[in-house]
Amino acid sequence: MAAKKKTAKKKAAPKKKAAAKKKVTKKAAAKKTTRKAATKKKTTRKAATKKKTTRKAATKKKTTRKAATKKKTTRKAATKKKTTRKAAAKKTTRKAATKRKVTKKKVAKKKAKRKPNAAFMRPMTLSESLGAVVGNKAIPRTEVTKKLWLYIKKHKLQDSVNRRMINADDKLKKIFGGKKKVSMFEMTKLVSKHMS
Repeated sequence: MAAKKKTAKKKAAPKKKAAAKKKVTKKAAAKKTTRKAATKKKTTRKAATKKKTTRKAATKKKTTRKAATKKKTTRKAATKKKTTRKAAAKKTTRKAATKRKVTKKKVAKKKAKRKPNAAFMRPMTLSESLGAVVGNKAIPRTEVTKKLWLYIKKHKLQDSVNRRMINADDKLKKIFGGKKKVSMFEMTKLVSKHMS
């Protein structure tokens, strides 16, 4: 029996060794997996730091872009200020020039006053038909046209569509030679026939 125990111990010893080897291999495998996990964590940390650095770089780019646009806007504002200054200077020079012109014109007007033509101011004798519209007194040509226009506007004889045309009533038909419609320019010719 003692021999059997020894052989049983010998057989049990290699089993223990195999079990111990398995434990060692399991520990080594566990260490490897933990090492792999640790390296994965390190790589993820590195990736995270890379992402952070790229984000920082992107924000830096954005800030530089913003700074560049600010510079552009300040340049534009400076050019606008320059153009407004130039425009203001031009306006002041124009104003000064117009003031000079105005003063020159005023001086010229004071020297020679315009006298109306004596032919227009001479009283004219009117025909009976024109006297019925304007009045029977002898008046100058200018006053005749003024009074004619007052009569036309008072009786609303100006054409509503074509304002240059005058619609004649019974009194004006005698002056216009029987025409129903007469233009402003024709009217002066026709009226001058009734003055002497």
